[in-house]
Amino acid sequence: MAAHGARFHVAETGDGPLVLLLHDFPQFWWAWRAQLVALAPAGYRTVAMDLRGYGASDKPPRGYDTPTSAADVAAVVRALGERDAVVVGLGIGGRTAWALPSLHPEQVRGVVAVGAGHPLLTRHVLRDRLGERTGLSTTRTALARQLPALPERSLVHGDGVARVLRERSGPGWPGEEDVARYREAVRVPFVAHSALEYHRWIARSAVRADGRRFAAALRAGTDVPVLQVRGELDPTVSRATLEAGARFAHGPHRLEEVPGAGHYVPEEAPARLTSLLAGWLARW
Repeated sequence: MAAHGARFHVAETGDGPLVLLLHDFPQFWWAWRAQLVALAPAGYRTVAMDLRGYGASDKPPRGYDTPTSAADVAAVVRALGERDAVVVGLGIGGRTAWALPSLHPEQVRGVVAVGAGHPLLTRHVLRDRLGERTGLSTTRTALARQLPALPERSLVHGDGVARVLRERSGPGWPGEEDVARYREAVRVPFVAHSALEYHRWIARSAVRADGRRFAAALRAGTDVPVLQVRGELDPTVSRATLEAGARFAHGPHRLEEVPGAGHYVPEEAPARLTSLLAGWLARW
């Protein structure tokens, strides 16, 4: 579908209030396959989109910053013919979900952030990773993404996809089929570079004018209901950082941890996450 000057691929099931699902790196809409199947019978129009630069969505040379991503998502909500949505995001998608109520409040009636700290807590997230032995490898990987060309080469020709997935997950996931599917998706032309550009913008946003404007827009927080979810073994963000994010949620707020899961909760613990989502959505 066309939205915000680009074309976006979506997978859709069900009828009812819109729930829009946003994936993380190095994924695409397929990461939410379990929730797509499960939430539709519960009475929701459930849509998983490929973010700009991923999957079958457009891959323009620019626009891999959080404000543009938020504008993309708000435009997709409108293009779907809906007034608003509950936006559920994992990782990078969760960062976008957090930003939406501040930047496009008319398109958001609730936020679910999975494995994602509030965007104004980026320094807390880095401190989490530096302070925990389990997070050191994820920190090295994150820093390496700032280099030109080499990270793309690792994703496309090396073991970069498998390494990212396994560093962040709990025991038992991913399987070889999961790694192969995400490796194939990253090898689509331009995806590796586009995906890494999101991370590069985050790292540089503190010294960029657009990054400072973005931070200023988010300081007031949000009044929509917010659910934060974290896999108990997630090395990318601590419970303390998620608890710190509660100060930006002025409406109803809830924090849940999923035992035994790492960062990729929608795939590591699909039934548990679906149950959490269904129970929370029923209240709003």
